[in-house]
Amino acid sequence: MFRTALRNVLAHKARLLMTVLAVMLGVAFVSGTFVFTDTVGKAMSDQSRKSFDGVAVSVTHLGPGRAEDGTREEGEPGISRQTLDKVAKLPGVASASGRVSGFAGVADPSGKLIGSGWMNQGANFAPVQDGKDPRYAFTAGSGPAKAEEIALDQASAKAGRYSVGDKVRVATNGPVKEYTLSGVFTTEDGAVNAGGSLVLFDAKVAQELYLAPGYYSELAVAAKPGTDAAKLLADVTPVVGKDAKAETGAALAERNAKNIEQGMSGLKTGLLAFGFIALFVSIFLIYNTFSMLVAQRTKELALLRAVGATRSQVRRSVLTESLLVGLLSSVLGLGVGVLLAMGLRSGMDSFGAKIPAGPLVVSTTAVTTALLVGLVVTVLAAWLPARRTSKIPPVAAMGSAHLPQTAKSLVLLNSFGGVLAGLGAALILWGSAKGGETGRWIIGGGAFFTLIGVAVLIPMLSRPLIAVVRPLLTRVFGTAGNLAARNAVRNPRRTGVTAGMLTIGLTLVTGLTVLGVTVGKAVDRSTTDQIRADYMLTMASGGDLDPSVLTALEKTPGVTAVSAQQSAYFKGKGDVFHSASGVNPAAIEKVVNLKVVSGSVASLAQGQVAVADKTAKKAGLSVGSTIDAAFDGGEKKTLTVGAVFEENELVSPYVLDAKLVPVAAGEKPQIRQVFVKLSGGESAANEQKVIDALGDNPAIKIDTKQDIRNEMGGIISTMLNLMYGLLGMALVISVLGVVNTLAMSVFERTQEIGMLRAVGLDRGRVKNMIRLEAVVISLFGAVLGVGLGTFLAWALGRTFKNSIPNYELVIPYDRIGVFLLLAAVVGVLAAMWPARSAARLNMLTAIKTE
Repeated sequence: MFRTALRNVLAHKARLLMTVLAVMLGVAFVSGTFVFTDTVGKAMSDQSRKSFDGVAVSVTHLGPGRAEDGTREEGEPGISRQTLDKVAKLPGVASASGRVSGFAGVADPSGKLIGSGWMNQGANFAPVQDGKDPRYAFTAGSGPAKAEEIALDQASAKAGRYSVGDKVRVATNGPVKEYTLSGVFTTEDGAVNAGGSLVLFDAKVAQELYLAPGYYSELAVAAKPGTDAAKLLADVTPVVGKDAKAETGAALAERNAKNIEQGMSGLKTGLLAFGFIALFVSIFLIYNTFSMLVAQRTKELALLRAVGATRSQVRRSVLTESLLVGLLSSVLGLGVGVLLAMGLRSGMDSFGAKIPAGPLVVSTTAVTTALLVGLVVTVLAAWLPARRTSKIPPVAAMGSAHLPQTAKSLVLLNSFGGVLAGLGAALILWGSAKGGETGRWIIGGGAFFTLIGVAVLIPMLSRPLIAVVRPLLTRVFGTAGNLAARNAVRNPRRTGVTAGMLTIGLTLVTGLTVLGVTVGKAVDRSTTDQIRADYMLTMASGGDLDPSVLTALEKTPGVTAVSAQQSAYFKGKGDVFHSASGVNPAAIEKVVNLKVVSGSVASLAQGQVAVADKTAKKAGLSVGSTIDAAFDGGEKKTLTVGAVFEENELVSPYVLDAKLVPVAAGEKPQIRQVFVKLSGGESAANEQKVIDALGDNPAIKIDTKQDIRNEMGGIISTMLNLMYGLLGMALVISVLGVVNTLAMSVFERTQEIGMLRAVGLDRGRVKNMIRLEAVVISLFGAVLGVGLGTFLAWALGRTFKNSIPNYELVIPYDRIGVFLLLAAVVGVLAAMWPARSAARLNMLTAIKTE
């Protein structure tokens, strides 16, 4: 029977090709994900470990702790120079260097920021005994030795076309300053590899910028040859004190490597989810293929039974075929997956996301998973056709080549599908009512059951739904249209499985699209409704703006209103921490649309607080209520509620005068945004006024309302495009399924097509018949997918509508129309080869075919 199975596989190479391709694509996605994430994770881990080469002990400042009342305990801002000197004098220490770091943005000659804002870093140059910093290799010049000098990483120097001796403008969290470039270096720093930049300052300058004069945030200790790292750690720990954590460089490198591995596991899980979606769709194609092959070989299999083959032997024969197909597909898929991983890695480099150099990692897990998944999926999908095959009685060799399903089996199948679909719909409705993350998980489970149930029910649904469009096809396309509609429902199970592949893909695509467009519209409405300012200023790094920004803008001609959004935190009733926004009472209503429910925003000027309506309701607050607030830093105030406003995304639930927000000595206010309004509104001239007032600072983003919309819309569009790309594999497999079904259907109907040609159906109408059949099946699956996708988007939207202001379901009819049009195009393209094959059949030869 094994030889029989092998012979059958070789005899039906063309008909099994689509199955091989489908499984290969799914396995390639899965294996490629493993290889890519393992390769990148290994490269990043090796890079992390390399950065700790020569570091026997690392010391990190923890900062002062907090007392029971929430106030900060007394303590030094970092590790002092005196502590560094003590560590350097310990026995076994070869050298000890101190490090500080923070944000530093480099401007190119045109004034634009080089690199990605939050990845732009600054640090101190820390030479050891030989005058070199072991972390950096200089390709030109040397490290900064004076306060007015800096060194730049090679990629940033190249991007800015800077050479040693050039003047470079650098922005930190204060005003822009100009420095002389003393050197250019290469580095394995993760921020630089991720597309950022690195500026090295003289140690004293870096300390003043990021911490305090004479203090470091971490120490790197190198050991003398033969010194045990654990012994050195024991000596260093008591010297650095309780406000610092000391650990061996090996332990820190291992911890960082584990953190990288955990970060990559999230990416791996997300990508694998799409890979398994593709394999899930493949199951339908495999099932269809083996069902049709079995149907076409009914007489052959029955003859095997007649000459003595047992049911189990026949069943094993079909399963062996699927095993051979699965093995071939898995091996090919593994190879394609490795190539896919290599291409993805190169592609990321070309887009500026630099991946550290390292070997390609093809792990045992990747190989085993690829082979196992491909084999299991293929054999599982072929099990039902194999089971039906074993039930073919020998007498079938004398009868029809097709065995109809019994009424009992159809009733059981449809009942099973109805129960699954009903259970899934109930779970989706329950999850939408429950809301939150729990509700989303419930909806996910419901979506799985619903898709399975609908896939089972599709054959039953196909007859009435396609019957509705048959008159239209007949009226427009005549006989070809009528025959196409009849052929589409001739074998409901085959049509249902083929349409089911498109249904799954379109369900996911439509759901993501409806959800993405809805969220985008809500964000757009929030921007329009909530901001009145002409410009919103933020740091490109995502950090805090310097207070000098407010001073500079207030002095700028044409500025009519300026208010910061200063972050503050206080502990209220029940020791619960709340976030608050410190604002300018005289300007806040001019730059932010605070829709007052009760009271007056003018009360902020009298030292009162405004509270968002949902927060007020939850806390039982109203105008006149008092709040005992213990601010971060220990200062306590009794605040009176002077206004209740509709929740606004631009400010915190509690809003008060910025003058009332305590700022600890030596610290700066936490200013996240600054809103500016000018006479004349948005204009190129007014934007230039703001730029000039800020000293042409490349690190400060100046956004208009449209910029904010574009940024949020761009994020959503990018996410949707990424999802479309990841789901593209499943859609490609769906197309292969349509091609395969039509090709095998044409082969199955060779005699019938010959008869139609003989009675006058010309080649053109034969082609139209096959094309229309494909379009009908494709649109049938697409319509079901669009409906299910919209239902899922509605349910998911209800789980987080309360966290997104102005959330209201938006159905993008234009995009849905495009999806349906593409489904029709897919049908036409998928039918090209089968239609051409059908039209070229010799009618006499076809009529004689059995």
